[in-house]
Amino acid sequence: MYIGLGIFLIVVGAILTFALHASLGSVDLNAIGWICMAAGVLAIVLSLVVTRRAVGGGYSSRRVSHTDPATGTRVDEVDVDHRDL
Repeated sequence: MYIGLGIFLIVVGAILTFALHASLGSVDLNAIGWICMAAGVLAIVLSLVVTRRAVGGGYSSRRVSHTDPATGTRVDEVDVDHRDL
């Protein structure tokens, strides 16, 4: 979702920085363009990092089965590790 926002910010920033040659008094459109492009890159990078962490979530399990030598009964053990996102 934020990848689209990042691309939009990069495009708007590039237009402000490279294509628009106007001034609004004390407002520097060139600086605003660079800030928009940096915010767009940051939005894309954060989106990729969050998406990568979300894919790695879940749980892992391990099952062990053995026979108790004293009683001869079968013992099943299940260990579950839950990974937080």
